[in-house]
Amino acid sequence: MHAELVPTRLVTTRPRPVVTDGANALRALALAALLGGCASIGPGTVARDRYDYSDSISESWKRQMLLNIVKLRYLDPPIFVDVGQIVAGYSLETAASLGGQVSSPHASNFTLGASGKFTDRPTVTYTPLTGNAFVKALMTPLPPAAVFYMIQSGWPADGILQAALVSLNGLKNQETSINGTNPPDADFLRALELLRDIQRSGAVSLRVKEQEGDHPATSILTFRAANIGADTVGKIQELRTLLGLSQEATEFQLVFSGLASNDREVAVVTRSILHVMTAIGAQVEVPAEDVAEGRATPGLPAGDGAETRGLVRVHSSLEQPTDASVTVPYRGHWFWIDDRDLRSKRAFASMLLLFTLTDNGERENLPVLTIPAQ
Repeated sequence: MHAELVPTRLVTTRPRPVVTDGANALRALALAALLGGCASIGPGTVARDRYDYSDSISESWKRQMLLNIVKLRYLDPPIFVDVGQIVAGYSLETAASLGGQVSSPHASNFTLGASGKFTDRPTVTYTPLTGNAFVKALMTPLPPAAVFYMIQSGWPADGILQAALVSLNGLKNQETSINGTNPPDADFLRALELLRDIQRSGAVSLRVKEQEGDHPATSILTFRAANIGADTVGKIQELRTLLGLSQEATEFQLVFSGLASNDREVAVVTRSILHVMTAIGAQVEVPAEDVAEGRATPGLPAGDGAETRGLVRVHSSLEQPTDASVTVPYRGHWFWIDDRDLRSKRAFASMLLLFTLTDNGERENLPVLTIPAQ
């Protein structure tokens, strides 16, 4: 960004004392401009830049995730690029000049010149996430303890478990393949509904406890309020019956398994983050001709409770939407999540949090792309 004041020529026929006073005033003006250029511009940029860069990174993260979800519906491999580093550089230069000439006792002329230059030149470093460690983490099932930690922190149990689980004590979740989608067990959906109702009532809370040592284990501790309504008590009993859990136990062992070995185990099989993305991709609205021609896989069929079984509802259109929470272009169409669809926005946000669980904090020697923005 560059701003410059073009030198201006002024002519006066005033007496010499007036000219001298004007020259002094102009000299003072030029000195003030030079001194002003010495002031620091760094502190004033912090509040603005932190917000702007944070907003830009957040928006690009959402768009990248949505694009990869849509690509999986077309069996295109997902690619992730991380923003590794941002270096923002600023410079402010000012200059002033003053000159004059006396041509006669009653006339003189002088020139005043001033210029300023402000430069904003950030450098952004991008790192493709394609290393062995990242790909392995992307395809590794989520840690069961981490999934239940999210529920403990207040995230809705039904949304988290529907996104993250393959099965819960033998009850199977919805499964997606190249041939279509298999619906979830009715008891699985009922168990999630009961969990959410009990969580919403506030009558029962849970804590996740991890035991370290030679035989590490994870337990789920349940705590009941003093006075629980009869309706909530009935739902707790129904949930324990569906999952085959003891009606009296307050502590359950959390294990990674398809089936529980006793009535004090909560056995779960978790999805990988790639599996979660594929499940969400099953509800993406793709053009019917793309499915008919074999370009995209069959998705979640309409009707029969599809609205409640879907995690994130992704729309598509030829025109760019005007009221979208996040939108991306792909294959000549726009894919987007409605900004008024709170359920889909919540599920999409929880999936982004689950995605962070795949980051082990290590970075391999990967290609780095550095782009100076000028």
